[in-house]
Amino acid sequence: MYKLFIRPLFFCFDPEKIHYFTFSLIRFFNKIPGFSKLFQALYEVKDKRLEREVFGIKFKNPVGLAAGFDKDAKLYNELSNLGFGFIEIGTLTPIGQEGNPKKRLFRLKEDNAIINRMGFNNGGVKEAVERLKQNKGVLIGGNIGKNKVTPNEEAVNDYEICFEALFPYVDYFVVNVSSPNTPNLRELQEKEPLKKLLQTLENNKLQTINHKPILLKIAPDLTDEQLLDIIDIVNETKIAGVIATNTTLSREGLQSENKSEVGGLSGKPLTKRSTEVIRFLSEKSNKSFPIIGVGGIHTAEDAIEKLEAGASLVQLYTGFIYEGPALIKAINKKILENS
Repeated sequence: MYKLFIRPLFFCFDPEKIHYFTFSLIRFFNKIPGFSKLFQALYEVKDKRLEREVFGIKFKNPVGLAAGFDKDAKLYNELSNLGFGFIEIGTLTPIGQEGNPKKRLFRLKEDNAIINRMGFNNGGVKEAVERLKQNKGVLIGGNIGKNKVTPNEEAVNDYEICFEALFPYVDYFVVNVSSPNTPNLRELQEKEPLKKLLQTLENNKLQTINHKPILLKIAPDLTDEQLLDIIDIVNETKIAGVIATNTTLSREGLQSENKSEVGGLSGKPLTKRSTEVIRFLSEKSNKSFPIIGVGGIHTAEDAIEKLEAGASLVQLYTGFIYEGPALIKAINKKILENS
């Protein structure tokens, strides 16, 4: 139904406007008595064999929603009714910011892809915290970044502000230094500044009271040498794991008319590269840390490939937009078939 009727209608409109319209629609239907249960009945797959314990957290199933979809924690309770095992909010910054000028989100229909240059648009971490206080048992990841105007030399302070504000309300953290849409942000992926940032968060006083997993989200555009550095950094800083991968700057093999738009590319063209990164990290590290696989998951088989390559969990974003919530159910059913 989604691919036959809803998606063709939605794809007639501006992607950013329809995103917010969809939020309103999901919120509206979830307020109608019985609809939350209906969504759960349609899309949830409940089975003990789907449960995963990763970095000390028990997930009811291994399929999550990637950061960027519910940036401001406005819809995580409702989205969880569609069968997700966990929801990652953000990227959040200390102070709310508009992000980059519009138009900044583009569908590449021929490629089953999206290009975005959103630029960490969000209402700020304090607003998100107020919404997270209404959590009804959803497992939440908190994806954190720096404000655009904050120079890289002071970036650690921004990450710490978000870390401390979110600490009581999220189950794990994701340090985002890999978005291509904030100027110079990816420079923080270099070994020394990245080690300093991660060690600062791991040594935060809150971690001594109730340690929470910290993950690093990396770009798919890193070289093998840089990926080996990532393995060293994870082992040296003792963070919990890695999310592989963020969006890519590559435009190789694209067919769509608007393929040259500036920004990060997500979706089907990223499937192969993100899986390669997962396999490389898993093999070269001797599976010494968990990996969440994300990038180009449009079918159940795509998800299985990432799990077999070494991912412990997977996340959806562009595949969720193109395929609809039935994809979550299909992945969980496929996992059960293979178990």
